Amino acid sequence: MKAVVAILVLFAALGASARGSTSAGWCAAGQLSGYFAYVPGSAGAGNVVYELDLTNISRTSCRLTGLPRLRLVGLGNRPLPTHVIAAYPGQLTAVLVRLAPGAAAVATARFSPDVPGIGETTIGACEPIAYRLRVTAPGGGTLLAPIAPATRVCEHGQMQLSAYSKAKT
Repeated sequence: MKAVVAILVLFAALGASARGSTSAGWCAAGQLSGYFAYVPGSAGAGNVVYELDLTNISRTSCRLTGLPRLRLVGLGNRPLPTHVIAAYPGQLTAVLVRLAPGAAAVATARFSPDVPGIGETTIGACEPIAYRLRVTAPGGGTLLAPIAPATRVCEHGQMQLSAYSKAKT
């Protein structure tokens, strides 16, 4: 009986080892660098589009999927109101994005930088200015991505986000 158990444990370990070598794990914050930048020509109807770009800076592949987990950050690393909603709720299936070393994933965010929402009274100054975006990586940890240019996100930090996709080369 002990021999059978030992053989089963050995096969399970070999199977896990083989699976681990053929598929990338979830991207950890230390594997990524990022920025969140205005998309030129995107302004209209009180909204703008910014693109989140995450690049795999490690020597190993990793993967991302779904909506980015984000938090707007102001001066002094102060967390700001952030409310992420899906840009296309219930219409698309999230794609598994595999990032080889040096490859990038993107997601777009549409929001209003100057039109106040309910409870926000000042046009053009509805929320404090966000200078960085804290991104929570699915493999653990967070990274701070600079926002270029820094911006306000009205409607209590509401952003309509697309799911991650592979960046076009």
